[in-house]
Amino acid sequence: MKALALISSMLCLTMNLMAQSFMMHPSGCQNATLLNGKWNAIIDLYGRGEQKKFYQNRKPQTNSEFVEYSFDDGLRLDVPGDFNSQLPELKYYEGIVWYQRHFTATKTKDVRQFLYFAGVSYRAAVWLNGNEVGRHEGGFTPFQIEITNQLKDGINDLVVMVDNHRQIDGIPAMNFDWWNYGGILRDVFLVERPQVFVRDYKIQLKKGHDDIIATTIQLDGVKSPQSAEISIPELGIHQSLTTDASGFVSIETKAKPHLWEPSSPKLYPVTLSTGKDSVKDEIGFRTIEVKGCDLLLNGKPTFLKGVNFHEEIPQRLGRAYSDADAAMILSEVKALGCNFVRTAHYPQNEHIVRAAEKLGILIWEEIPLWQGIEFTNPSILHKAETMLREMIYRDKNRAGIVIWSVANETRPSESRDTVLTNLITLAHDLDDTRLVGAAFDNPTYDPASSTVRLNDKVSQAVDVVGVNKYFGWYTPFPTDPEKMRWDVASNKPLILSEFGCEALYGQHGSAEVAHSWSEEYQEEIYRKNLRMFKNIPNLRGTCPWVLFDFRSPTRCHPEFQDGWNRKGLISDKGQRKKAWWIMKNFYDSPLAAGE
Repeated sequence: MKALALISSMLCLTMNLMAQSFMMHPSGCQNATLLNGKWNAIIDLYGRGEQKKFYQNRKPQTNSEFVEYSFDDGLRLDVPGDFNSQLPELKYYEGIVWYQRHFTATKTKDVRQFLYFAGVSYRAAVWLNGNEVGRHEGGFTPFQIEITNQLKDGINDLVVMVDNHRQIDGIPAMNFDWWNYGGILRDVFLVERPQVFVRDYKIQLKKGHDDIIATTIQLDGVKSPQSAEISIPELGIHQSLTTDASGFVSIETKAKPHLWEPSSPKLYPVTLSTGKDSVKDEIGFRTIEVKGCDLLLNGKPTFLKGVNFHEEIPQRLGRAYSDADAAMILSEVKALGCNFVRTAHYPQNEHIVRAAEKLGILIWEEIPLWQGIEFTNPSILHKAETMLREMIYRDKNRAGIVIWSVANETRPSESRDTVLTNLITLAHDLDDTRLVGAAFDNPTYDPASSTVRLNDKVSQAVDVVGVNKYFGWYTPFPTDPEKMRWDVASNKPLILSEFGCEALYGQHGSAEVAHSWSEEYQEEIYRKNLRMFKNIPNLRGTCPWVLFDFRSPTRCHPEFQDGWNRKGLISDKGQRKKAWWIMKNFYDSPLAAGE
């Protein structure tokens, strides 16, 4: 296996666990076995599997006994991978699929064993050798389960129930503009750890400083103070530490690292160790802050030349999940001239996050609070907080991530405002070294003054305001773009987090007629947006929607959409549309360069 790039520790969200613990991503651990490959599967259309105890994986024991299911000699599905793209009959399937495989393990004294799932959509229940060991809700963040007491020495039977039903109290909820891929979407590992191991760490520059590295370490399994070490050889850091009785220690170290930035994305090899455990990572050091309307990266004003994309390979009609997938997507990001991406609308897989960081790409990472969320439901805040904690826990050491986003296109209401404000506060509490943002699609236009304004209390609470506005597509340009004025969040940075329109690659027609679905119309809409940008005084980034055409069942025009959102600058076959060149030239221009 080509090991994943190392990544920070994860928060475990599992329900009814036999045991709970935290864990590093397996690629940073000494002993991790990849469980990817072909898994046996059963499609459970009516959801009868738990009643019939599929998780026991029983075989008839006598001539008179029969069992009404079998994982043997039936459907086989790739893990990682969504089930929708692996079988024509599953293209639109939303429901339960059971996965099963055997693996061999050795029980060793003083060794703890964990199952690690990088992402399962949307709900997962896990059984080992017929015993339930954990459950998880949320398709875009990892979870892990300690199985030390349930593991057998030798062959073990692992069964996972996956359910991608949309639900009103889910995040996202019933309606969202992307494909509802289900399955074990990301890598699965069996991980061995010693009794005492490094459970969590954060290694970043201290807020407000570029010469002090602040380190916190949390060990697991301790009953008394323990020794630990941190080593960053290139910075001459080799420090011995002693934790408190709970296994926690923090330290600040004077250092002068080369600061990570898009033109020089320097990462430092880091090793953390205690007793028999050692964890390796690669960490970059940079500062990000707001000063008035400016975004300051390492103290210098920065314009975010961005683009949105989904975690999807359109040519394969399926979820992205590998190093190769990340390389394909990000090669097009770099070709466009971007220094920034918005991983819409959910935490994307670690391959993408790590590869972007190594390429010097700044990242806006978002939890999937999208349109239609039932904010009056008390469980929504709990679920959203858990997803936010998991996202930040996973990626808090990634220098490339500069903005945590709490929502996209949500409607103002008392309950919504309360939930989002609580999330913004939580994000700041969990990580004070990054900015917190959200994307709003509710600005209004005042024809008397030709001015766009935003009246939304939540916009006052975030550090960075994103605005999604499709002038020329869902609503006409109200006047000539160059005559429009913007008075939105005038005291802080504004990012045009979505804009654009749909066009079918190869469709040509009038640049003035929207229903032509032509490349020429899309091209002209981009030109008009660029003219409008000149009148946005606090504009500090642009992020067109979207890099590639992507699958969406809500897009029903038979001739021009056929189940695809066609707003891509690049078609589903990888062809660049005319509008791609408009953004490419803009990003290469002095304005986007901050000159």
